[in-house]
Amino acid sequence: MPLGSGKTPAAIALLCALAAPATATAHVARPAPPVITDVSGRADLVSGGDVLLHVDLPARARHARVRVTLGGRSVTRRFRRSGLAMDALLTGLKVGLNLVDVRLPDGTGARLVVRNHPQGGPVFAGPQPQPRTCQKGAVDAQCNAPATYTFLYRSANPLTKGLQPYDRSRPPADVATTTTQNGRKVPFVVRLETGYQDRDQYRIATLYDPGRPWTALDPQPQFNHKLLIAHGASCGVSYAPATAPSVTSYNPADLLGLPVSTPPGIFADSVEFALGQGYVVMSTALDNSGHNCDVTTQAESLVMAKEHVIEAYGTLRYTIGTGCSGGSLAQQWIANAYPGIYQGILPTCSFPDTWSSATQVMDYHLLRAYFEHPDTWGPGVAWSPTQFGAVEGNPLPVDAIVSDIGFFDAIVPTHACPGVSAQQLYDPQANPGGVRCSIADLAVNVFGRRPPAVWSPVEQALGHGFAGVPVDNVGVQYGLAALRAGAITPSQFADLNARVGGLSIDIRPTKARIRADTPALPNAYRSGMINETNNLDRTAIIDCRGPDPGAAHDSYRAFAVRARLDREHGGHGNQLIWEGPAVIVGDTHCAQLSLVAMDRWLAAVEHDTSGAPLARKIVADKPADLGDTCLSGVGQVVAKGLCPDAVVPVYGTPRMVAGDAITTDANKCALRPLDRATEGATFTDAQRASLQATFPDGVCDFSRPGVDQQGTVAWLGYQDRRGRVITGGRPLGPVPHSVALRRRARG
Repeated sequence: MPLGSGKTPAAIALLCALAAPATATAHVARPAPPVITDVSGRADLVSGGDVLLHVDLPARARHARVRVTLGGRSVTRRFRRSGLAMDALLTGLKVGLNLVDVRLPDGTGARLVVRNHPQGGPVFAGPQPQPRTCQKGAVDAQCNAPATYTFLYRSANPLTKGLQPYDRSRPPADVATTTTQNGRKVPFVVRLETGYQDRDQYRIATLYDPGRPWTALDPQPQFNHKLLIAHGASCGVSYAPATAPSVTSYNPADLLGLPVSTPPGIFADSVEFALGQGYVVMSTALDNSGHNCDVTTQAESLVMAKEHVIEAYGTLRYTIGTGCSGGSLAQQWIANAYPGIYQGILPTCSFPDTWSSATQVMDYHLLRAYFEHPDTWGPGVAWSPTQFGAVEGNPLPVDAIVSDIGFFDAIVPTHACPGVSAQQLYDPQANPGGVRCSIADLAVNVFGRRPPAVWSPVEQALGHGFAGVPVDNVGVQYGLAALRAGAITPSQFADLNARVGGLSIDIRPTKARIRADTPALPNAYRSGMINETNNLDRTAIIDCRGPDPGAAHDSYRAFAVRARLDREHGGHGNQLIWEGPAVIVGDTHCAQLSLVAMDRWLAAVEHDTSGAPLARKIVADKPADLGDTCLSGVGQVVAKGLCPDAVVPVYGTPRMVAGDAITTDANKCALRPLDRATEGATFTDAQRASLQATFPDGVCDFSRPGVDQQGTVAWLGYQDRRGRVITGGRPLGPVPHSVALRRRARG
């Protein structure tokens, strides 16, 4: 079930059973039992020692005394009862199994097994990466710390941009007011909660009256019961807590790390807007891909933080994600691997995932090493910048440079990362047992370790393999389309492919092509590290997209997601692309405009009470006026449909030039024999011999699925009940429901 969204399957089943007409039977029907539901998430993924429960009682219990126990002790008085419903926030759960029993006077009842996990995690992501350097003020080795609360406000002065500090003892005189979605006109005062879960920071912001209480069962009336999750950018590794992304403002240009921030007011601030509408806005440091580029721990942190939001602030109607660059990839691969965390997502400058994009970054790195060093070219071979672009698929060679400089280090195990001292950092000679600051090694629970047959000398000396890497360039004919178009010569084609080489497990240049590791490659697909979109049709998407002048945020990626949806589901009715001329983001108002549109879309889905599958509802209930859109760059609709190619050009990648489709998710291609007749060029005997030596096993056949390519398995967990790793993951199974209890036997 979607976490925190509407009625649970158990509640729906109960309502259907009560509404069903009576039928003749030879046996006396057993009375319906109570139904216990964890409304803050899955009962097997609870964390932090508390859980928000709802109990539906059968009709016969309307005036009956009901007893509730937690682990055998009575907690009845904690429940608030209204007719046939009971609700309570239960605290003090022990780590492990907790039994919640509801008993009626006739001895019948129900039981829900609640599995509680530590506040510091893990919950389902498996053994946590070590070492961990905790923040100042942490009270234990899991980086836990008491939550802190500060207040901010919006000034009524239109020249004062952004939220300002609010002193509760001396309230400022210029506090603006806002009218929320549910019609409440309140002072624009925001409470910011900062705390720690899963060994890292979370933040939660919401409109808040400092003079009134707020509990999950009695939220303040301005809360619209909707959640917006803000994300960070980039892709990286950290072994220390960090600041969670802002939950009080949103500026895509700042998130991209551009050297000059845009002035306040240039971008319509979707986060501040959401706060004024009554949303709770949440983020976790672990959902910042630049800090933690691992889909499983990202999802785990959101499950934990979302549970806390529901238990502290109230139930949710639906959840929307927003974010640019690494924030977009977090939304899209989490929505596919752990469907239900979001009901809608708003990716900007989007990436489908990290690891299908990694092939493009790796190709750029290898091609740059060849193109930018003429001393590596063969005799009589020369290249021009225009020909670089013809091979790279982008006429702007700067794109390859920016991509390589900006992203390649994320996979290099010897590059420095937060929380790891110089003495702790891996070095193949000086410190082979050190910490590898690579996004592959960070996700070793997912990818698994390399088998002994491919161990490097360092791995052999250590007695274990490093985390596998699911990228490959065996059989890739770099520049194939450029060769066929006459943009490069046969001698250039043969020389490039003979010399481009690959990378070792330490990401050092090798003459041999890089071969994807097993089991890392199949696990990358199963886990959703490569986003196959086979579960993504259950999430509504509005993608904001603009032209990329070489800043490594290629416009093709929105269409790569679209092409994958078409392949997997026969259509892309759940995805809209909104374009415009603003660099990368499309339109300075797109994040806010798309939030308003997404809210309308999800409200329509929420009100659909038919029995249709969720994926079908998302398409069928999309408001008729919503579709692909071309924006002006400053908030106006120019036309329905995508912008002209001249406004948002879509370029390719080295793999697309080599024959891959725009889906670009065949990380290791299937091979076919090298057939000179298909290359569209005449080669000398020496060039033919070079190609045969370069491709002894054949060349890529992109008309076939990639090696080990398969759909993502939703909701994988990476630990057993004793906390030991399950490499590659195991499905968590269905959402736990309460079970009926029969009458107790008389003594």
